Amino acid sequence: MSRIYLDDAGSAPVMGEVALALHDLSGGNPSSLHTEGRSARAALDRARDRAAKALGASRTEITFTSSGTESINLALFGAARRLPKSGLLVTWAAEHQAVLGAVRRLESEGHRVVVAGVDSSARANADAVPRGAALVSIGLANNEVGTVQPVSDVISRAHELGAIVHVDAGAGPRWMPVPPGADLVSFTGHKLGAGRGGILYVKEGVRLEPLLYGGPQEWGRRAGFEDVSGAVAIAAALSVCVRDRDERARVAGTQSALLRDRLQEMGGRLTGVEARLPNFATCSFADRRGEDVLLALDLAGVSASSGSACASGSLDPSHVLLAMGMRLESALGSLRLTTGYATTDDEVSRARAILSTVLARTGVSA
Repeated sequence: MSRIYLDDAGSAPVMGEVALALHDLSGGNPSSLHTEGRSARAALDRARDRAAKALGASRTEITFTSSGTESINLALFGAARRLPKSGLLVTWAAEHQAVLGAVRRLESEGHRVVVAGVDSSARANADAVPRGAALVSIGLANNEVGTVQPVSDVISRAHELGAIVHVDAGAGPRWMPVPPGADLVSFTGHKLGAGRGGILYVKEGVRLEPLLYGGPQEWGRRAGFEDVSGAVAIAAALSVCVRDRDERARVAGTQSALLRDRLQEMGGRLTGVEARLPNFATCSFADRRGEDVLLALDLAGVSASSGSACASGSLDPSHVLLAMGMRLESALGSLRLTTGYATTDDEVSRARAILSTVLARTGVSA
């Protein structure tokens, strides 16, 4: 039997539409004037227009990056380094490590930082944005438990205080639109089904200090060789997501509910809330290590996760689960199953049977 992939939140399988879009690309430098260079430039321009159309933006608001992490770093460092250090940089304790890592670095440079707490479902509170805020970063949805964040409320609160708002849309845009109004929005190619690349949406009029200096590429925001294949891939994936996400979300909601039911039947404590991304089934087992369950599932043909792939190999518990107030034993026993666009009902049925066998064999039972 074929393997069952239930780690879409970690990295989505590359879409067929992406492979098709990449098929006829040349290897030219889009800054060159020869035939191959002009062909590469045309492909890059088409990708920018395609991404802009998908996001309802202008082409000058689209900046291609190498990854979601670079997009987040460009947004936060680029905006913060143009602001007075007296202004507060605000985020939440359950945000992605790329956000928290950038904020910690900015704090070491003398910026004042507020890392607000979250509730027991990893949900942020817009009221935590204090007076004096200059830059606020909030995720569209939590990447470990799928909790959808009050992005519109955060944008309204931050803008009332005169702050710039960055939204980390690494998790979520396959399943829901990004609420309008943000000044900066980061997208991650491999989580969209592109396999590569990143995009930073930069609202017209917002100026950033570049991370990379050199040529005038990407409207002066990112110097260096432009990765045409990465841009084409993420633009194609984003377009498909915008086109198909409503129907995909409906199917994923039914599939993930079946997985959550089985996890609960086998003694798992569900994490997150109903206001979650539709493809998430997450739980914790207080008496088992998540790594042990994952290895057993892998041997049985199911690919799953215990949380963010960025923490892979770490023996430390998830910072998200700890921020939610979860006890150490439960945090170490976390399990995340996430369906994707290609997940079939038959695979979900097989996964339910495998979960019963594996969890019973490892001693986890109701």
